[in-house]
Amino acid sequence: MQFETSQVFAGMDMADLLVAHLEQLGIDYVFGIPGGAIEPLYNAIARHQRKGGRLSHIVARHEAGAAFMADGYARETGKIGVCVSTSGPGATNIVTAAATAYSNNVPMLIITGQPALSSFGKHGLQDSTCAGIDVMGMFRHCTRYNSLVSHPMQLESKLLSALQHALRSPGGPVHLSVPVDVFRAQHEPVGSVYDLDSILRPTALIDLEGTDRLHDMLSHSHKVVVVVGAGCAKAMGEILRLVDILDATFVVTPDGKGLVSPQHPRYRGVFGFAGHAAAEAALLEQDVDVILAVGTSMGEWNTGGWSEALLNDRLVHVDESAEHLARSPMARFRMRGELSLVFRRLISLIEESSAMRFAGFERNSVSNVHSGRGGEQLDYLEAPLAYTSDATPIKPQRLMNELGRILPIGTRFLADAGNSVAWATHYLQPYDRRAGGAVELTGDRRHSRGGWLRQTTHFAPMGWAIGAAIGTAAANPGAPVVCITGDGSMLMSGQEFSVAVAELLCVVFVVLNDAALGMVKHGQRLGGGEQIAYALPRTDFAMLARSLGGRAYTVHSPAELAALDFNAICTYPGPTLLDVHIDPDEVPPIGSRMRVLLEECQ
Repeated sequence: MQFETSQVFAGMDMADLLVAHLEQLGIDYVFGIPGGAIEPLYNAIARHQRKGGRLSHIVARHEAGAAFMADGYARETGKIGVCVSTSGPGATNIVTAAATAYSNNVPMLIITGQPALSSFGKHGLQDSTCAGIDVMGMFRHCTRYNSLVSHPMQLESKLLSALQHALRSPGGPVHLSVPVDVFRAQHEPVGSVYDLDSILRPTALIDLEGTDRLHDMLSHSHKVVVVVGAGCAKAMGEILRLVDILDATFVVTPDGKGLVSPQHPRYRGVFGFAGHAAAEAALLEQDVDVILAVGTSMGEWNTGGWSEALLNDRLVHVDESAEHLARSPMARFRMRGELSLVFRRLISLIEESSAMRFAGFERNSVSNVHSGRGGEQLDYLEAPLAYTSDATPIKPQRLMNELGRILPIGTRFLADAGNSVAWATHYLQPYDRRAGGAVELTGDRRHSRGGWLRQTTHFAPMGWAIGAAIGTAAANPGAPVVCITGDGSMLMSGQEFSVAVAELLCVVFVVLNDAALGMVKHGQRLGGGEQIAYALPRTDFAMLARSLGGRAYTVHSPAELAALDFNAICTYPGPTLLDVHIDPDEVPPIGSRMRVLLEECQ
């Protein structure tokens, strides 16, 4: 559908035009912090709201927090996340979050302000142009598109180019930097407004010849193990259907764990950082002749430190990103394509084949499939006794057990960098205690790309989950959101807690309090390094949360955790913080990371 510009945009300035395009995209929130150079955009949002528009804003406490919120919003909705800042330090504060989104292929539109064009090169306040502190140069290395809008008539075309780069594979953050006088320039209606839905609609991509070859390869295989990566979100139904048809088993990468239920009978655990020995064993079984890796970037995090258990000549790699495929040159076969289309065609080819048999076993047979997790499947876990321990202080393994057991189905868990993500990846196992069986926790595959467990890989900053949890809750207020973070991350970025207070967002912040930078402490011990620079002062995070206007509880034991009313916590109109004093001596499952670090030192 097209709109006549004269009817929609008459009397608007360029900032109004930008807001109108965001409205057409169905964006709910812009996350950011106001400032002089970006003020015209906030004025346009205010005018838009007075007219009954849907686009609103959420004010962060730090620009990196705003971008992390946009990251969480994008993962929850499948839309593009939008964050804004003023020029200079406002823009540079976003760079780390942009790099995080870049490494994790999260679509994000970053809009930064600039001084007026006439002041370029005059050493103005917070000048971040090419004549000052060049933020364009900084963003060049961590965005998919990066441009200065140096004339009002460039804004619309550059916006469309940026959005296309953000949303199409491999996807990621894009950056537009707009001088304040360009924002204030009057928009003169000419022609028609672009129909963004049609322009940004993903291009269907399928390699028919390659899919036929893959079908032939699978049809002559004896045993297949599928590796499910983070890129599989919108194709999980088709992938699991193929797993059943092939009588295969599957493992997940750490960032793919949240896409399926850990109780699925064909699930064999997490392969990669903080993964399970059972997953590696599944890949190493002698009769496995095809390892089908799907939607995974093949970085250190999701290959177990480039383990040969995965990276060998049995590997078949299917992905939408050519960048990801470039990291598996040893694979027997690699193919690029839209995953849902590829797997639908594979299923169709198999079902069209008469009397389909796969080298010694009949399709849809489940006779030699393990019965599944059997409740908790403690044999997957590195420390099963700690997982059920009643000790005080509470074991972090037991904490993950309880969170998975207590929180309702549909909870979004976000695990922060450091020990938090290691504990969650290995031990967090949510299940539907009401149904008592396996439940597919894929969410709405048409929109959400996050699954029930969300994390950052490759470029993993402390504090990401704090902002991302707030963005997730803003995007979907009806879903419980739990941020699992450490005391180091909370001291670094915990001020964003007050954003959840101001916006009445129900987020449960679970702080693993061990008075240390835990990953540093345990990494030094495991690697034989000096014990230095890891200790933190004992902090009362519950008191801090209350001082910011939220609710909080201090937890030392499993009994104290069980005594909390989680029904009330998950329906409270605002954030709740659990200051959990964990056993500081429990060693997180970080073996693959330590192996890489020690090998690099040799």
